[in-house]
Amino acid sequence: MLEVLEPVVLQETALDVGEFKLIPALTVAVMLALFLGVGYFFRVAAVDELWVAGRSIGPIENGMAIGANWMSAASYLGVAALVATLGYFGLAYVVGWTTGYFILLIFMAAQFRRFGKYTAPDFVGDRFYSDWARGIAAFTTLAIAFTYAIGQASGMGLMAQYIFGVSYEAGVVLLMGVTIGYVALSGMLGTTKNMAIQYVILIIAFTLGLYATGWAEGWSTVLPYLEAGPQVAEAASLEAQFVEPFASAGYYGWIALAFSLIVGTCGLPHVLVRFYTVDNERTARWSTVWGLFFICLLYWGTATYAAFGGLLYDREVPGTDGFTGMSGEEADALVVLTTQLAGLPEWLVGLVAAGAVAAALATTSGLFITASSAAAHDIYTNLYKDDASQREQLLVGRSTILGIGVLVTLIGLNPPALIGELVAMSFAIAGCVFFPVFFLGLWWEHTTREGAIAGMLAGIALSFGAILNDTAIPMYTGVDDALVPELATWLPGTSSALLGVPIVFAVIIAVSIVTADPPEDVKRLVRQCHSPEPMRRMETAEDAATDGGTNADD
Repeated sequence: MLEVLEPVVLQETALDVGEFKLIPALTVAVMLALFLGVGYFFRVAAVDELWVAGRSIGPIENGMAIGANWMSAASYLGVAALVATLGYFGLAYVVGWTTGYFILLIFMAAQFRRFGKYTAPDFVGDRFYSDWARGIAAFTTLAIAFTYAIGQASGMGLMAQYIFGVSYEAGVVLLMGVTIGYVALSGMLGTTKNMAIQYVILIIAFTLGLYATGWAEGWSTVLPYLEAGPQVAEAASLEAQFVEPFASAGYYGWIALAFSLIVGTCGLPHVLVRFYTVDNERTARWSTVWGLFFICLLYWGTATYAAFGGLLYDREVPGTDGFTGMSGEEADALVVLTTQLAGLPEWLVGLVAAGAVAAALATTSGLFITASSAAAHDIYTNLYKDDASQREQLLVGRSTILGIGVLVTLIGLNPPALIGELVAMSFAIAGCVFFPVFFLGLWWEHTTREGAIAGMLAGIALSFGAILNDTAIPMYTGVDDALVPELATWLPGTSSALLGVPIVFAVIIAVSIVTADPPEDVKRLVRQCHSPEPMRRMETAEDAATDGGTNADD
């Protein structure tokens, strides 16, 4: 019912919207045309190119794709906003979203590549020899992609409002339409090529805006990340929570959020599929290293943006309660707002906004690819029609991209939370549902299908229940607080994994102990994931497991 939606209006905020800005608009138009062109040039004709890019991506390019996939509107815009409005508490997002990659690097990247499937539900279905497990994993993949992409649609709408002078709603529809078009056309191969380009655009825009703000205000010269101490101290003098640990939320809340983001990182299907696009496990590990490097280049500047933006907002926007009291729309646009309040040229502010668009497009495209693969490969082909032709799979995949894109666009017109909070919810789902079955599936060969199914169902109940309790139902029913406030305290929608993950681990282990062991061929697959023997390009654990590998329990 679109007529009951309350439009997001930025004309009453500090961000300069309402007018068409020629140079920024041309910048975004050229950028979007480039993405569409790359998508067309690398358009797919085969399923392995649609889902895993023919396993042809190198470590640096894949690392850049991981960085772009990760540098969503939540990272580019939302983290600085959360640090500015929540202070020290907002740093949990930086800590959680980077620490998770170390766990991926050490425990999961190479093992996932050695298993060698197309998708995360593919791994679950084959590892746990169950169509039910595959179906639950595919449903969860769709739910994560949907929730995560809503935040990206919101960021696109905010930036289109600044650049093109259109309404928020029109901006969401316009940029989501472009995203749907080029992802459906290009598949994983073209999307990966675009992600590398998008990373270059977004990191240049983000960094140039930060440096230019520091130069214009006389706050920094060479390394604003290390020179911003006086500005952080000044921001703290205005708002103590900016540096005061746990001032805006308790110790439990900080730990719960950071932990949920760490394990959620290890359970995100659109991140894990990046390991299937490379030729062997060594490249998978180096892709993770490069991805972490490219991610840290941006995250290093988010707290600095928060300090700079907070001081400029406090100085340039009179009649407010300080920068921690800025509206949600202003907060979500803080990176762009910072460069505007610093008096930088319009073309430069527009470039920073274009970088946010590139970030949102990169992540949304990765999400849409994982959603389409879950529907076409895991549900349609593996559960419904096992002899489906490549043409049928491509058709179903592209139809899924269109369908989920329309749904995300509709919800994005009236998002239920801030960008960073929406993304955190998807991480909580991934952490509760996927991380335990991925970790135990790779490292404990005795994990059974019954244990995996019971664990995933428990994770769905915990994570979805938390989101419904404190966010979704209150938002769309007009209730001011969570339905069950006590539950929201210990199981918040953005941080349910701190309790959820141990519970799901316990469920999987307990049920696995009391049910029959997995078949011997499945155990051989798990052992082969830890084999020291190097892999060939298109080889998988199933291909290599001829002698049983090395027993993981030895």
